[in-house]
Amino acid sequence: MILLNFLNDITEVKLMSMNKQINEVNPKWPVHVGIILDGNRRFAKRLMLEPWKGHEYGKEKLKKLFEWCKEFGVKELTLYCFSMQNFNRPKKEFDYLMKIFIDAANEALEDKRVHENKIRIRVIGRKHLLPKEVQEALAKLEEATKDYDG
Repeated sequence: MILLNFLNDITEVKLMSMNKQINEVNPKWPVHVGIILDGNRRFAKRLMLEPWKGHEYGKEKLKKLFEWCKEFGVKELTLYCFSMQNFNRPKKEFDYLMKIFIDAANEALEDKRVHENKIRIRVIGRKHLLPKEVQEALAKLEEATKDYDG
């Protein structure tokens, strides 16, 4: 865990440095940012952890990403979270990923920052292919934020 905290601190320092460099060239940040979430398993493997530990770390890093987006004025964030190839993961890993999606949706639903900042959350893609309980958690989150515009 100490190593993960260290890596998290390094990422924040890199982001602050990058922010300073970008602001020197052009002080405007993009309004819409798209990110492909990839590499959580490889990250865990390098640290000799189980794959789902990497996914869990990635979920926690996303929370920080949301804070950064707010701080830098990013109004819209698109995350590519789950490709068709991910359906071929080992069952244990797939099930854990689905649990992460459910947990993340429920956490966002309860997060006062989502509601205070009126953050609209939409899930796009082939949701119908996901397990019913994942679809239900995502639909509940979308419904709760559908009228938000932040």
